[in-house]
Amino acid sequence: MTLQDAQTSPRSGNLDHLRLLAAAAVIVSHAWPLAYGPGASEPLVALTGHSLGGWAVALFFFLSGLLIHQSAARRGVVSFWTARARRIVPGLAVALLVTVLLAKASGSSATVAEALTYVLRGLGLLSIEHRLTDAFAANPYPLAVNGPLWSLSHEVMAYALCQAVVLSGLLRGKFGLVILFGASLAFWGADPLLPARLATFAPLWLAFVLGMAAAHLAARLRLSVGLALTLAMAAPLGWPFAVAALGYGGLVLALTLPPLPRWGDFSFGLYIYGWPVAQTVMHLRPGLDAPSLALISLAATLPFAEASWWLIEEPRLRRANPVKAIA
Repeated sequence: MTLQDAQTSPRSGNLDHLRLLAAAAVIVSHAWPLAYGPGASEPLVALTGHSLGGWAVALFFFLSGLLIHQSAARRGVVSFWTARARRIVPGLAVALLVTVLLAKASGSSATVAEALTYVLRGLGLLSIEHRLTDAFAANPYPLAVNGPLWSLSHEVMAYALCQAVVLSGLLRGKFGLVILFGASLAFWGADPLLPARLATFAPLWLAFVLGMAAAHLAARLRLSVGLALTLAMAAPLGWPFAVAALGYGGLVLALTLPPLPRWGDFSFGLYIYGWPVAQTVMHLRPGLDAPSLALISLAATLPFAEASWWLIEEPRLRRANPVKAIA
C-alpha cells in the first residue's frame, strides 16, 4: 500500500491519533522541568540527546510538511492562508485568554496592559511572550505561563517557505526535490553560524521538508515495516536519519492499522493548554514528582482540549467547509 492509497482511505483519520500522541508526549516531557525547575530534563535526553518533547515536535513538523504541502498544492495564496488562520487563530486566541486567567488565579500581578500585550503578541506569532509578572511565582518554574507556543512562529515560517516552494514550481522539475533537500540539509548543517532563532528553525525545517518529500512521493512511497526498521537502524547516524525514521515509522504505524474511532482532533488543544494546566496543577499541588505531574496534567488538559475542539475549532472549520473540516 502506498502513502497515497492510505491517505485516500478511512485510515487517513489515524493521523489525528498520531498527532494526539505527539501532543501528549510534549505534556509528559514538560513535566520534568515544571516539577523540578528550568534545566531539568527527562530521562530520554541522556539516551538520545533530545527530549521526548523535542522528538514529538519534530514529528509534528514532519506531519505538517506532509499535510501543508498537499494543502498548498491545491489552494491559491489567499485560500491557503485563510485556511491556516482559521485553523490556528480562534483556538489560540481563547487559549491565550485562558492562560491569562490561570496565571491571575495563581497570583499574577500582571496589569490589564501587560495581559493585553501578552495576548496580542501571542496572536502575532512572531514575538510570543512567555512570562507574566508573578505568575506561578512559587512553582519550580516560575513566571513562564505557556512555553510551548514558541514553536508556532516556526511553524508559520515553514508554511510560508512551503508555499513559496510550491509557487516557484521547483518540485515540478526532475531534480527539484533533491535541490530542496540539499539546501535544507546545508541550512541545518550551518547551525553554528546561524543566529539563535534560525538555528532553532533549521532542524525543524528539515523535518518539515522530509514531510513535504513524503507528500511529493506519496503515489510511489510504499508503507513498509521493513523500510521503517531499516530507517530506525540508521537513526543513530544523525538528525536527518532520525527524523526520517521517526516520520516514516509514524506513518507506517498510523496508516497500516485499521481505521480507529474518531471523536475529534484534540492535538492542537492539548499542545496549547498543556503547559498552563500543568503549571496550575503544580500551584495547587506543590511537591508533585514529574511522573505524577505528567499523568495528572494529561487528565486535566484533555477537557480543555475537548472544549477547544468542539466549541471553537470544529465549528469554525465546519462553517468554512460544511463537507469536511480541514485540519
